[in-house]
Amino acid sequence: MVDRVIATPAALELIKSLQGKHGELMFHQSGGCCDNSAANCYLPTDLTIGQGDVHLGNIGGVPFYMSKSQFETWKHTQLIIDVIDGHGGTFSLEGPEGKAFHTRSRVFSESELAELAKAI
Repeated sequence: MVDRVIATPAALELIKSLQGKHGELMFHQSGGCCDNSAANCYLPTDLTIGQGDVHLGNIGGVPFYMSKSQFETWKHTQLIIDVIDGHGGTFSLEGPEGKAFHTRSRVFSESELAELAKAI
C-alpha cells in the first residue's frame, strides 16, 4: 500500500509528545497565507473539516487533511512530515515546543501512481 503522507521518527516523537499534552489531534496542510505552506497540528475542535478537504491518511494515528484544491496540485507527490527547530505555524500546537512541523515531498513513481489510481 502506498501512503500519501508519512512521518519521520522525529515527527512521530513530537506527535506522541503533543498527544500526551493535548489528547486527540489532527493535521491540516496549510495552503499558504499567514502560515506559509505547512503541516499544522490542531485539536479536532479547532478546525472544521468538510467536503472541501481530502483525508490523505494518518501519521502517528492522527488524521491528516488538505484542501481539495491543494490536493489537485500535490496529488502526484507523497508528503513527508518532518520536524525542524524553530517556531511552528501561528496556530499549530507545536509552536511553544520550539519546533515546527515541516513538509517535504517526493514524486510518486509510475507504479505507485497506478496503485493509487486503483484505490480510488
